[in-house]
Amino acid sequence: MALLRRACAGTACNRGPRAGPRAWLVAAAALLGATVGLSAQGARAAEYHIKAVFLFNFAQFVDWPANAFSAPQTPLVIGVLGEDPFEGFLDQTVADERLGGRPFQVRRYQSVDEIQTCHILFISRPAADRPEAMLAALKNRPILTVSDAAGFAERGGMIRFVTEQNRIRLQVNLAAVEAAHLTLSSKLLRVAEIVTPTGR
Repeated sequence: MALLRRACAGTACNRGPRAGPRAWLVAAAALLGATVGLSAQGARAAEYHIKAVFLFNFAQFVDWPANAFSAPQTPLVIGVLGEDPFEGFLDQTVADERLGGRPFQVRRYQSVDEIQTCHILFISRPAADRPEAMLAALKNRPILTVSDAAGFAERGGMIRFVTEQNRIRLQVNLAAVEAAHLTLSSKLLRVAEIVTPTGR
């Protein structure tokens, strides 16, 4: 909870007496199996603030193969491919944070060819609306791919944020996760919908 609270400090998450705690509850509840509605005020900004916190927290629920990191102090990189919808909040969320001694870094890419070291990759719309080519370029690399584009998980992505009636839930393509030699915690899988890739 302290990490979630810190992530919302000084941002739109706490514009009002209740907005901040509500944002922390959304992020915590989704990872623990509950569902909490998004605030109607500043809905899009609040939505991407919450998704930034999710991306940060995903790091605690994923095991990467040893070769994903060149050294014990290699940063854990969260990348954004395409237009960045987070308005700097992702950088604020991971600032000064560490996971097992590793610092976090946020990097931005305009094309898949630019991606070298990356561990969690958010693929923005509209690029993710037709993800097959970029996912093929990332195939078998130990990168957790995440998006909120329609059909992303069914089309080969690993995690999709689904927003319905102002609520966020998760879809997971477990076959894609396993193909990249990643392991997701059972705590995350318990609160996600497992989807079958198209064509299976």
